[in-house]
Parts: sequence; structure tokens; C-alpha cells
Amino acid sequence: MNGAQKKILVVDDEKKIVEVVKSYLENSGYLVCEAYSGMDALDKFEKENPSLVVLDLMLPDISGEEICRSLRKKSRVPIIMLTAKVEEEDVLKGLKIGADDYVTKPFSPRQLVARIEAVLRRSDEALVPLASILSFNNDELVIDTLKYEVRKHGETVNLTPREYKLFITMVKHPKKTFTREELIYMAFGEDFDGYDRTIDTHIKNIRQKIETDPKNPKYILTIHGVGYRFGSE
Repeated sequence: MNGAQKKILVVDDEKKIVEVVKSYLENSGYLVCEAYSGMDALDKFEKENPSLVVLDLMLPDISGEEICRSLRKKSRVPIIMLTAKVEEEDVLKGLKIGADDYVTKPFSPRQLVARIEAVLRRSDEALVPLASILSFNNDELVIDTLKYEVRKHGETVNLTPREYKLFITMVKHPKKTFTREELIYMAFGEDFDGYDRTIDTHIKNIRQKIETDPKNPKYILTIHGVGYRFGSE
């Protein structure tokens, strides 16, 4: 998957910075959406479902730290902070509240693009969920990511390694609708040697194992004409 299939949200109240970053990212093949305030950033994040957020710390309404905390409550989307603060404590504070990397101003746009590409590679490889134990519908479905184990009503569900990788990829991004190609890339990378329609067979098998009524699924939803997404809160 190249940059054209990933969307970057750039948040900064300095329009010139946003324009320069947007230009470099688009030249590298990424889609870019902009936000110039904290409220605008939160709104754009919900609407655009970006693959990564470039977030300025000094915004006019809500601080970048608060935006980062808010996003971390619901998403593991990679966040790169832009900061004029160069003190080590400020940098460490940003990393502790959930930032994946930071770039100090003034910065080289080419360096920022390189940092974005590196963070995206790490996030694709890691597939780290929000917590080690994920529970849905009053413990009807429980996922233990440390043991690579899925339980339905307390009973272990025997997913194959490929089924588990597909399932946890969708669980990690509960609001994202995946195309088959995206699922192949994010779950298997270059190791996948089947056709994209093979994903449909895997999804059908997962549903048979985790859904109470596989024909009316509540966990893995089909978004017609697009693909699939994880549907439970």
C-alpha cells in the first residue's frame, strides 16, 4: 500500500506551516486534510478517519496535549507532535500521554515526511490494541491480546492464525471500514498469497465462530460496496 491510500490529518493554527506540510505530503502520495484549531481537529478526526495525525501543541482553543489525550481514549492512531518546546520534560510529557513521535519547530518538511513514513510502518507492524484485555457486550466476547485468545461466553474460540490477525486488525480500528485490500495489507503484509476474495471466506469463518447469529452479525459488519468493519462498542 502506498501513501495515496493513507490520509494524514495536519493540525496547526499557522496556515503557512499547514500549506507547506500538505504540499510535501501530497507530493509523497498521501491524502491530506487540515485543521486549524483543536475543535476543528476533533471534528475532522471523526469525519475523515485519518491514518496519522500531525498535531501542533500550541493551538488557540484546546492544547495539543488535550487533543492527544482525547484521541487516545478512543483510538491508537499514530500521533506526531509539532512543538516549539525543546525542553526534555515537555517532550517526555508528550510521549507519555500517547504521542508516537515529536518534531521541533522549525523543522524540515522532508524530515517530517520521513518521520511520518517511519511511524506508519511501525504502527502497521505492531497492530497494538488499546488494552491487553478487550471485552464487548458485558463479557459476551473477550479478547486477550497477550495470549492471542478469543472467548465467547467464557469458552475459547479456535480462530486460525490468519483469522485472528484479520479479526484483531478490525478490532483495533472499531470505526474504520476496511476494503479487502486494506485488510490484506494491514493483517498480512507481503506474506499474503491468495486473492482478495479469500478475505470473504475468512470473514465467513470468523462469523461462524464468534457470532450468535452469523447471518445477522453484530461484530463484523458488511459495508456494502466497500468492505467490512468491527461493529461492537
